[in-house]
Amino acid sequence: MTRLPIISLAMLSATALTYELLLMRLFSIIYWHHFAYMVIGLALLGYGFSGSVVTVLQVKLIKHFRQVYIACILLFSLFTIISFQWVQSIPFNAEEILWDWRQGIYLLFIFLLLSLPFFFVGAAICLAFLNFKQQLSRLYAADLLGAGVGCLAFVLLMTIVFPQSALFYIGLSGLVAATMAAVELQAVRAYFVAILVFMLVFLCWTGWQLQLQISPYKSLPKMLLVNGTHVIAEKSSPLGMISVLASDHIPLRHVPGMSLSSGSEPLPQLGVFIDADNMSVITRKTDDLQQLDYLNQTTSALAYHLQVANRVLIIGSGSGTDVLQAQINHAIQIDAVELNKLLVEQTGLHYRDFVSDVYQQSDVSVYIADGRDFLNTHSQKYDLIQLTLLDSFNASAAGLYALNESYLYTVEALQLYLSRLKPGGYVSITRWLKMPPRDTLKLFNTALTVLHNSGVAEAGHQLMLIRSWQTATLIIKNGMISPQEMLEAEVFTSKRNFDLVYTPEIRPEQVNLYNVLDTPLFYQSTQALLSKDRQQFIQRYKFNLQPATDDKPYFQHFFRWSSLAEILSLSHKGGASLIETGYLIVFATLCIAVLTSSLLILLPLWWLKGIKKNIHAPIKRWHVFGYFFAIGLGFLMIEIAFMQKFILFLHHPVYAATAILTAFLVFAGFGSGCANYLNKRVGLHLYVNLVITCIAGLSLGYLFILPEVFVWGSALSMPIRFFVSICLIAPLSFFMGMPMPLALNSLARHADYLIPWAWAINGCASVISSVLAVLLAMQFGFSIVIMLASMLYASVIFIFPQPRSKGES
Repeated sequence: MTRLPIISLAMLSATALTYELLLMRLFSIIYWHHFAYMVIGLALLGYGFSGSVVTVLQVKLIKHFRQVYIACILLFSLFTIISFQWVQSIPFNAEEILWDWRQGIYLLFIFLLLSLPFFFVGAAICLAFLNFKQQLSRLYAADLLGAGVGCLAFVLLMTIVFPQSALFYIGLSGLVAATMAAVELQAVRAYFVAILVFMLVFLCWTGWQLQLQISPYKSLPKMLLVNGTHVIAEKSSPLGMISVLASDHIPLRHVPGMSLSSGSEPLPQLGVFIDADNMSVITRKTDDLQQLDYLNQTTSALAYHLQVANRVLIIGSGSGTDVLQAQINHAIQIDAVELNKLLVEQTGLHYRDFVSDVYQQSDVSVYIADGRDFLNTHSQKYDLIQLTLLDSFNASAAGLYALNESYLYTVEALQLYLSRLKPGGYVSITRWLKMPPRDTLKLFNTALTVLHNSGVAEAGHQLMLIRSWQTATLIIKNGMISPQEMLEAEVFTSKRNFDLVYTPEIRPEQVNLYNVLDTPLFYQSTQALLSKDRQQFIQRYKFNLQPATDDKPYFQHFFRWSSLAEILSLSHKGGASLIETGYLIVFATLCIAVLTSSLLILLPLWWLKGIKKNIHAPIKRWHVFGYFFAIGLGFLMIEIAFMQKFILFLHHPVYAATAILTAFLVFAGFGSGCANYLNKRVGLHLYVNLVITCIAGLSLGYLFILPEVFVWGSALSMPIRFFVSICLIAPLSFFMGMPMPLALNSLARHADYLIPWAWAINGCASVISSVLAVLLAMQFGFSIVIMLASMLYASVIFIFPQPRSKGES
């Protein structure tokens, strides 16, 4: 009798999940963060398509189960590297997708190529389910548990090797899984050993030579075009890949938004890039602080010229430029908060005669933490809380951060900042300038909302806004802005050829004087936001200006469907560049997901002779379709929504994805393993109702308790937070692991030929859900996504796939 390949299946699932997370990291480097959602979708597309193929060919494939199962694992191992290499050879450019029809075709090819490895994984798992249908619960549990281990393996792998090198280890792990499968199925033969050796040599040859082809529109490739520039150091961690660049011939002069009338010369610099973008600089040490005067020629220096700031908090201090700015303005105590430890460490890099000591000064305290966590766990009050240019200009200008969730610019975040100010203190937020105005107005509207919510009658009396040719700085004061402060702001801007946008007593003749626009849009828009017609202005505006919240933390989501036709009509005049392309790329991904799911998963099933011959089967096919489609949509919606919500607690998408996926998969695996045992003790009807009620109840209950838990856990270390996150999700995950095996076991008893079809349907729904959940969250918030998913789970109570009684139609 053939042994149950439970170990090889668990290893395969672990490797596949690690590969999926690795692709998310690789796409963040070569393209941008939002492609992570596409990776989830294409992985599930491969799983779904495999179910369709197995449904059509199940009779032939089961006859040769051992050979096909092992071959699928070997092919997965092979295509982990080949598919990625092929993808890198495709000339896809995300920025051109709206005006070059070929980019849509390229995106489709990328989608299909990267789904190939997951197709072989899905085929192996589906065949194991079909061949060992009496042990379905154990196999499904092994699948989920293995995937959960893969999440943890990913974090470990990213702390040891660079992402591109990790592909080799993924392929190697696949070969180990194939070897275990051959041992479990007693299929070790001479030809298998020969194939294994050949593939090992191939992986070694291709894996170590792999180079990342980074988008030429990212900052690092652009800088490397400058004569004499080269990367002098690279470090990698789960939080990102950091590259340090030196320019031997042409000195770096990176001072964003610096006054064009400034006579100050920047000190020598090294460029720092995170995932090949988001450039910042390390500045060479100087004993003469006056040499840093050029930092006072930027809009972010405004707060220091309004009044003395003795105690300063810098959120996202990065490579230390804001710290230097605080030092030159005589701050007595500077608290620098930075989440990425590697970034802080790189400031101590020595290169030839270049030395920086920005974080070694006695007046600087460095905290490796998230800004909001730091404020929740420290009681100090500040004269100034500063956030300056925390994202890349290139990606921000192109709208590629539209799907980048940030909890630093939400209504709740600004409320927290204001509560930690001394009387008369300032919050200073500097953003890149966009035309037409977007970021600046959304931030201004968010500040107004916070002040109104706090009971401030004249919110405009606590705000001040200026702009340069490249940046804009908003000042929010804990108190009323005085005439003297307005005078200081006027002097500051006039000396530097910056423009006043708003002060409480601004006059039309004071605006649009230096960086002249045809129409003073910034001034007119802020006045509209302060008027009684504020809501009408927001509704009519071409971009989304609604404040971001912790439930909808997409500050850079500006896209509005109502503006799309008008902007596209201006494409011959460059209007297409005004579109927030990040949102549309994900929407295009959803369209491709629906199209490919329909063509590759559903259409082949219409020709399945086996189903037609069993048309009078005791289980209705539409029940099978509805049940597995609903739980496929619901599972991914809940998983992705909580993955996003836990970023607030774990601070980074990689940590949140790892913790939440681990919890969902591992404890869903435990739930799957317990499903049959509990079913026999309780009874099917009552048990299904109980499971669905627990899923819906826990999902909705978390919406109320998580905010309080996140505040309570602010003082915890990251490992303990990780553990707490897993414990929080564990009960929900345990019950979510049960609906799938319960229904598969029912099919195994009454219509086993439908098992691959059910696998395909579930995969199809998951492909759509992986992208749809994000788009819904952007429009309506995570709470709506979770409520919708709970409704989907509740609906399956009425369509559980089991034989109908004779009295039922």
